[in-house]
Amino acid sequence: MFTRNVAEGIHRIEHAYVNTYLVEDDGGLAIIDAGLPGMWPELSRAVRELGYGPGSVSALVLTHAHFDHVGSAAKIRREFRTPILVHDDDRYIAAHPYRYEHENNRFLYPVRYPASIPYLGAMTLAGALNVRGVTDVHSLGEDTGSALPGSPRIIHTPGHTAGHVALHYPDRGVLICGDSLVTLNPYTGSKGPQIVSGAATANSPEALRSLELLSATGAPTLLTGHGEPWTGGAETAVEQALARGAS
Repeated sequence: MFTRNVAEGIHRIEHAYVNTYLVEDDGGLAIIDAGLPGMWPELSRAVRELGYGPGSVSALVLTHAHFDHVGSAAKIRREFRTPILVHDDDRYIAAHPYRYEHENNRFLYPVRYPASIPYLGAMTLAGALNVRGVTDVHSLGEDTGSALPGSPRIIHTPGHTAGHVALHYPDRGVLICGDSLVTLNPYTGSKGPQIVSGAATANSPEALRSLELLSATGAPTLLTGHGEPWTGGAETAVEQALARGAS
């Protein structure tokens, strides 16, 4: 599903319950996260519908390097000749998308939370077990945002992964959260603001502490890695996520 302008100049692609965002300004287009391999046809089509092609996509920015955010990265780099940016602490995961730290046994979640099965099943069908890593990546740091379309402020939000980042666009009132805060948890099937379960989160206490960085932005709109956009404000979303805690 390709939805234009979920916020000013920011477009959403949702496939198999994973979100990718396309951010435009006069300087070009940035892709935020690369979804799963099955997203590629829709992602490629959306980029071209917006009027971009090889050499004109400024960057692919990874909020973090889990398999469901790296799935189309190699194709984006090859087809659009796009540089890939990731925080240094997630470089290893970008190269090895299945070798990431997590607190709990992933395979117990469908038994404990049967509502997760449709979401995890859709992700599997979209290629979750067949993701290629990427090694030719560039460092993403707090000083990187000014050179990207939309000039986001890069916020390091460790916990889900050590190198997780969020992107704040103050002039657009938007915060792209990645998986630091989601409105759909694929591992439980629950909806509403929360952190991702320990099946995929490296350090839940740290992830909960990082939520305060999101709240401090005061952003009216949050765009998450999984789930629908949140328009109730960052402070309220963080309050609800903290109340839920870890899972």
